[in-house]
This record gives sequence, C-alpha cells and structure tokens, in this order.
Amino acid sequence: MAAKETTVKARLRVALGQCSEEGRKPINQDFHGAYLPDEPQLSNKGIVVALADGISTSTVSQVASAAAVRSFIEDYYCTAESWTVKTAAQRVLTATNSWLHAQTRRSEYRWDKDRGYVCTFTGMVFKSRTLHVFHVGDARLYRATGDGLEPLTREHRTWVASDRSYLSRALGVSEQLEIDYLAVPITAGDRFLLMTDGIYEYLSEARMSAILAEHENDLDAAARALVEAAYESGSDDNLTVQVVRVEEVPLGHAGELHGGDSALPFPPQLEPRMCFDGYRIVRQVHASQRSHAFLAVDLDTTERVLLKTLATELREDPAHVERFLMEEWIARRIDSPHVVKAYRAERRRRYLYSVTEYIEGCTLAQWQRDNPAPELEAVRTIVEQVARGLRAFHRLEMVHQDVRPENVMIDDTGHATLIDFGSVRVVGIAESRPGQDGDLLGTAAYTAPECFLGEPATPRSDQFSLAVMAYRLLTGALPYGTQVAKTRTRAAQHRLAYHSALAVNRDLPPWLDEVLKKALHPQPERRFEALSEFTHELRKPSAMFLKKSRPPLLERDPVLFWKGVSAVLLGIVLFLLLE
Repeated sequence: MAAKETTVKARLRVALGQCSEEGRKPINQDFHGAYLPDEPQLSNKGIVVALADGISTSTVSQVASAAAVRSFIEDYYCTAESWTVKTAAQRVLTATNSWLHAQTRRSEYRWDKDRGYVCTFTGMVFKSRTLHVFHVGDARLYRATGDGLEPLTREHRTWVASDRSYLSRALGVSEQLEIDYLAVPITAGDRFLLMTDGIYEYLSEARMSAILAEHENDLDAAARALVEAAYESGSDDNLTVQVVRVEEVPLGHAGELHGGDSALPFPPQLEPRMCFDGYRIVRQVHASQRSHAFLAVDLDTTERVLLKTLATELREDPAHVERFLMEEWIARRIDSPHVVKAYRAERRRRYLYSVTEYIEGCTLAQWQRDNPAPELEAVRTIVEQVARGLRAFHRLEMVHQDVRPENVMIDDTGHATLIDFGSVRVVGIAESRPGQDGDLLGTAAYTAPECFLGEPATPRSDQFSLAVMAYRLLTGALPYGTQVAKTRTRAAQHRLAYHSALAVNRDLPPWLDEVLKKALHPQPERRFEALSEFTHELRKPSAMFLKKSRPPLLERDPVLFWKGVSAVLLGIVLFLLLE
C-alpha cells in the first residue's frame, strides 16, 4: 500500500536577539539564556527565553542568576510532555527556589537573606500559539505594538520612600514562592522585549520603540543598541536585553509528536497465521468502528502481544489517525501496574499500527455477566485498582474520559488493568489545540454531566465514570438511568434525580449509598476532591457519613409521605363528620 500523502504544516518559529554587559559594575550579576529546540520538543514543550537579575547587596547573587536560568531551561524540558506549560514551569521554579533558599540557609548569609542566593526571574515559553510568562521580581517584559510598548509584567518592589525601595518577591528569599503567570495569544510579527531595570529605568518607552524600529531586521543589533543607549544615559547597573520576534505560528496542531509514524503506510488486511512486520498473527481479539485488535506473537522474542490497527473507514480522517497514534504515545509515558503497557520491539516499523502487552483474561463487562451479583469486597477491590490506574493518568495531567467495564481487563488472579486510550485528554497537548478541548469522546452512559455542556473533562469527571461503574457492578443499573446524556443545560442537570442504590440492592450498607451519591453528584465541585478519598470511603466512611441522621420520610419517599398526610387528614374529616 502506498504511503499516505502528507501536508507541510506551519511550525512555531521565532527570531532572537540578546545582549548583556556589566556596565559600570565590576561584575555582571545578570544571566540570560534561550533554547530553540527541534521537533518533537518544539511542539511538545515549545521555545524558552529566560532572564535573571542578581541583587546588588549580595556577592553570590550571580550564582543564583545563573542557576535559575540554567535549571529552568534544562529542567523544563525534562518534565512530562503531558503536563501543561504552567504546571511544568511552576514546578521547576518552585524546586529552584527551594534549592536557592537552602543554599542561603547553609551559608554564612543565613541570617541576612539579602546577601544570599537571591535573584529576580522572568521566563517566557512560546508554545503553539501562546506565550506563557512566569515572573518574579523587577525585570520588565514589553510587547511592541503599533502605538509603542505595552508592559506585560509588574515590578514586585515595595517603596518605603521616594528614593528607596526593596524587592517584595524574588527567587530564594523564602521557602514559599508566588509566581505571576500570564498567557498571551501570539501571531506572526509579534515582538517582545525583556530587560532588567538597568535598561528601562534609564530609557523612555518612546526611545526604546525608536531603537527597536531602527534595527527591525537585526535583533542582535537592536539589543546592543538598547544596552549602549542605557549606558550613555547614565545607567550604573548591569544591562541585559532580549528581543524576540514571532516569525511563524502553527495552525492549531501539536506537530510531530510521533517521530514520523504518521507518515507510515497503513497495514494490509491482517489474517490468522499471517506473518506481518516481524509478528505472526494468531487471531482477531476485537473489532470496533474505531480499530481492530489482534493477538500476535513477536517472532524475535516469542512474546504474545496485542497488535492494533485503525479501522479502514477512518484512515482518511487526520483527526482519527492522530488519536490512534496518541494511544501508544500515552501508553509509553504511564508506568502503573493497572495501566496496559506499550510494547517496544527492537526493529523499526514499516506500517502504522500500535502494539501493547497482551493481557490474558476478560473485560470487566464479561466478568460482570459471569458474576451478576458480585460480593461487595470484590467490587471494592476492582474499583480501587482502576482508581490507582486513573491516578497514574492524573499525575501526568491526563484524563482517561472513557472509564467503563469494556475498557478494564480482569485476569485470572483478579488483577484489573485499564486499556484503550483513544479518548484520553492530554492537557499539555490540548492547550496547543484551541477549540478541540471540549470534544465529547467517552461513552454516554458513563460520561460525567459537565462533558455534555462542552466543558473539558477533569480528574473529577473520571471519578464520576468510576462511580457509575461501581454503582452498576453493585446494582446492575445506572444511577440516573439514561437521563444524563439528555440534559444539555446546567439547569436540566440540577434537576437530575439520583436513584438510591439501596432501592435495588438492600444488602448494601446505607452509608455506602451516600458515598456513591457524592461521587456521582452532577456538579463536579460537589464530588470528592480526590479519587483516593472516594476509594477510602468505600471501605471506611468518614465521621460525617456515620453521624448523618437518616433523612426524613419526605426526602426518602415523598409519595408515601403525602399519602400518609392525606390519610391523617381523611381521618380527621371523618371524625368531625361523625361528631
């Protein structure tokens, strides 16, 4: 089969100019850096530009500045590809702040923090069509517009007199760090100017705009001209400038996430006993509208694997091809005994397909058919295992979005494993694809109500799906029947009526029904804060549930309540008539 035709998509591209001088000071305590990666890091993580400024009262703050910029650039690219820019950058900065603060605590400056390992920091991350800004201190970031310069940051400086001030925020000052964060949409032609106070305190915005316009085609020359102009204007501080111009932005795609796999041809029709790309096909395991799965044997290692191909009718749809490729990309990044693992063969692939470990067993849906009235302990054990798998997703800022019995495998030992990542939402990639974050991808009967309103799924959405699965294992029914998928407004969702599990299975402890009801609340903020809290209370209810009094008859059975009231009133009327 011939290779698929590919189109060249626009990629993120910037031009950069930088200059840094010690000026009239004996040493340069500023430090700056940038990293413009190739694919796949360009699409996965973006471009980083960073600037740190040491404080004049410290003789070691240049060490802090260098450490802050270097660690931000190096460590940011080591964070999980599935994390958002905000999560990754803030965790790196928090770790850097802790390290700098610890260095001061271990040094001779532990009682005088202004002389310790302290610096300001401003970092820019250009990813897809957004600039992410992280700011602590008094550097300044401008966006050049047709009307001049627009400041995007504010100085964290407290003034105690007209000529005296001190930094109110900086890296390394305290164990706690508060970071200003800003997300700015970008387009081709946008220009950004990042500088220390040695520049902007001595040059007007009009002067800086004029210099920028004069050297429009040479950003390094523009940066040097700004430094020289500030020096000539009497600046007595270090002088550092970074100028960035956005040359090209992607068209809403994440880019080359799959190392060129998307350019591979689709495989031929697979049949039992057929040898294919180093595998021997044993039999077809599953077929759906989205994909076909086969049990296969690796001819090199004799290991049994699950080989999956995209359904023929979806091969011309780029969105389905991309999501199919994402499944294995996700599996390679999650390490949990309760999540199916990707299989890595030594040889290079010649076709587009995915391979995972083969799990001997049955789906939870089949297990439920074989065990129509399972013991409560068995259900708890399965739910806890699936929750551990989901937490592995959530730690990497991923949401499964399709938790249901058909996507859970149970082996002969009762071990549960999550499979099928075709609906997984990767938050770090979703932020690169505006307009695609509210797609409804899960199975309607298990999907959380907020997803039907177009809201992006969150870990609490997975909690709802897991609770539906637990409810169905215990009762054989759905907690809201089929009404959830029909309620497409918030007002309609507020009218959803929970069907008590006790009405179907009276052997359940009453408090367990309350736990399920909370996890299944139509409003995500009313559910448990964490999956671990939900699974813990399935075994050991909180004091709140144990102390909760039984609801009045009016709440438990309104019809019976009003029948009783009517009977009492009828009795009173008859008594009065007989009198």
